[in-house]
Amino acid sequence: MADERMRRTPRQKYGEELKIRRLAADMTQEALSDGVVCSPTLISHFEAGRRLPSPVDAQRIDLALGTDGFFTRWLTDLDGKYAQHFAFVAEFERQATKLRHFSLSLVPGLLQTRAYSQEVLRTFHANYSADDIDRQVVNRLERAQTLDNPEGPVLWCLVDETVIRRQIGGPRVMADQLAKIAGMAEAGRLRLHVLTFAGGAHALMESMLYLMSFDDAPPIAYVEGLHTGHLMDDPAMVRSCRTAYDLALGDALSHRESVALVRSVAREYEDDAR
Repeated sequence: MADERMRRTPRQKYGEELKIRRLAADMTQEALSDGVVCSPTLISHFEAGRRLPSPVDAQRIDLALGTDGFFTRWLTDLDGKYAQHFAFVAEFERQATKLRHFSLSLVPGLLQTRAYSQEVLRTFHANYSADDIDRQVVNRLERAQTLDNPEGPVLWCLVDETVIRRQIGGPRVMADQLAKIAGMAEAGRLRLHVLTFAGGAHALMESMLYLMSFDDAPPIAYVEGLHTGHLMDDPAMVRSCRTAYDLALGDALSHRESVALVRSVAREYEDDAR
């Protein structure tokens, strides 16, 4: 059976607590919806974790249930800064003692510069507002602060050569981005390994992979696709993911060779930017 923490998102926890408090107050969904001034169906969505109430709705829930601002205060911690499928990943990486990331085409979010992140996020949206992009960039940069802590998790990054060769945002953006990665690797905050084109096929060609290890909990694995992600805690699945990572790592350049390659490509971008 999957660990309970894998199966309940923060929104679902909010909804489950709402249902518990509603039943404790001996209220039906219809009765609560009258107090909130919404449909019973919307209350059902709240309780299932499919939707979050607005701040006004949360205030009305507190008034109807007599919960003294409980759901209003909790809502501020569920501001949707991350996509729902990624919310738990963001929580777990702060608790992890070791992070091992494989990236197939993009610089991992924890390592992205502001300019690189802006270009990536703009590309993901056909219609976007500058404010929305700025908010997402800030969220991504805040995640990266976990690496500023000397007692934070050890980070291993295994990247396909595509990550450093695909020009995102132009040569100036790429030069700065690769300089940041190389600098972190040289400073001991990052173990870096590149899977080169010359190496041919490797065990992680089909997907990105994120492995997280903890002192007081079993390891977990995460894979992500377009608008979706899958968090795994089943021991057999996690072992299989770790084996694939180890196989790919065995085909990669050494840390020293990888840093040298990234520095070399960064210089090429520097030349193009002049």
